Amino acid sequence: MSDVDVTRFRDLADLARLPWFSLEDGRLLLADRSVPRAIDMHAHVALAYLLPLQVDLLKEHERTQHYLPACCPLDLDVYVNKNFRSDDLAAMKRDLTLGSLTRGGMRETHTLANLRLEMAELRIERSVLLPIDLPMLSQNAEVVLALAKKNAAVVPFGSVHPLTIDLEARLDAQLAAGARGIKVHPNVQVIRPDHPRAMKLYGLCGERNMIVLWHCGPVGIEPALGRYLSQVRWYEEPIAKTPQTTFVLGHAGALQMDEALRLQKTYPNVWLETSSQSLSNVRRIVREGDPERVVFGSDWPFYHQAISLAKVLIATEGNALLREQVLRGNALRLLSLPD
Repeated sequence: MSDVDVTRFRDLADLARLPWFSLEDGRLLLADRSVPRAIDMHAHVALAYLLPLQVDLLKEHERTQHYLPACCPLDLDVYVNKNFRSDDLAAMKRDLTLGSLTRGGMRETHTLANLRLEMAELRIERSVLLPIDLPMLSQNAEVVLALAKKNAAVVPFGSVHPLTIDLEARLDAQLAAGARGIKVHPNVQVIRPDHPRAMKLYGLCGERNMIVLWHCGPVGIEPALGRYLSQVRWYEEPIAKTPQTTFVLGHAGALQMDEALRLQKTYPNVWLETSSQSLSNVRRIVREGDPERVVFGSDWPFYHQAISLAKVLIATEGNALLREQVLRGNALRLLSLPD
């Protein structure tokens, strides 16, 4: 199979041309039973700010309205947001901002029930749910932690904004409720990852054996301030100064993957997560980095889980041990989960 055969597709359904997938009633399925069940380290459900969450997260909808529509032509060998058409990108930004105050729009379908449906179709056995909270007027972590109590397929993370007044108390409350770690998003939370309050938070996480999963690196479609705050150069000081804390670089540094790969090769407390990266970069990550510190992620519901899964399957073709590590084994070890 030539590179062009495994990188360019008419739409999401055309991924069924790959040997691991099939199409049934218009839905993409992982048909190859030899592929290990996966753990998705990077997923979200609908988030809410200012007002309480309006979306029923237990409701199943016939189709998930991913932010990258299923009808879009798909190139696996670019950073995934390069596949957005301008009108789809604008619709996503509206849905994430003003839409977060309502129960309508695309986010109405970004429910746990719909995530579970997609997971079942692709043999993804667990998904790590990542909330993102502000210092006040949001309770996304509490929502995720409550969902996890009712569903074993959810691995919950918490979210404590570094500028939260009761930083340590809130972190302890989320740990007691089952959080395996926290999500830190410099762009959305409007704070540099090396801010003194963020440094304090990382130290507290290390003391509690809680993972820090960062949104790491600029993605090119965020506001200029968010792009500045997400520069990979701001992440090295926290990594170096809190070696007892495990850091997962979400999106593997995004558009600055080379710098993120250097951090993983330099510091043993750094892991890389694959969501959104191009196929070429996923290949480099698993071949040039430490393969025992690489995990699979999708960034659902921005993208269908099959997009990231396809890249890992292609990048690990012919290496069953590497495939099992990236899709499942490494995450089990990172999260201290039973097999």
